[in-house]
Amino acid sequence: MVEKACVKRLQKEYRALCKEPVSHVTARPLPNDILEWHYVLEGSEGTPFAGGYYHGKIKFPPEYPFKPPSISMTTPNGRFITQKKICLSMSDFHPETWNPLWAVSSILTGLLSFMMDNSPTTGSVSTTATEKQRLAKSSLAFNCKSPIFRKIFPEYVEKYNQQQLAEESLSEQSSLISPPREDQESLGATSGNTSRLEEQNIEIRNDARNKNRGSQKFPFWLLMLLVSIVGIVMALPLLQP
Repeated sequence: MVEKACVKRLQKEYRALCKEPVSHVTARPLPNDILEWHYVLEGSEGTPFAGGYYHGKIKFPPEYPFKPPSISMTTPNGRFITQKKICLSMSDFHPETWNPLWAVSSILTGLLSFMMDNSPTTGSVSTTATEKQRLAKSSLAFNCKSPIFRKIFPEYVEKYNQQQLAEESLSEQSSLISPPREDQESLGATSGNTSRLEEQNIEIRNDARNKNRGSQKFPFWLLMLLVSIVGIVMALPLLQP
């Protein structure tokens, strides 16, 4: 049975989070279970997690705040094993270090900071920066497949839908600017054929010009004949007695 002190404490902390949210973190309890909270961590800029949205769960015991919660992550991330409890000083892995004065905001801040770190712990994995970046890009799409995520975080679902529309718009613009490869090859073949036809036309015109020039030249033998005739005509008066 959930203690009244636990319910009042969690309700109070949720109101506080609504007024002063933790940077890069969104957290809300289930509508029908105040002991189960779901969160979304947004990857910090300058880290391999930038652009990622990581969905996870915090389960509070009925004795909270006198006992610590369990923390797990659902979204593949390259830092923590999914669906497995994460070992933190603020989680039920270390009840001896738990402080009842710590609030949900403190837990979320510590979780975000620990995720951006590389320190190994129970429930963590070691992956490359490239793998973390790949998972960050696909994180929102993965989350939107979850009915609980869609129900609790509709604003992130809307963000994903807008991203999809933007990508589709860019794809359509690219297809309009650049014709398909088949069309490019067809255009290239047509251009090549046109160039060859132009070269052939130029050759034909040059041949025609050369022939015209040849036909316009006065034959040498005819010129000599005319010169001879003129010479004979001029010499006739001298030959007469």
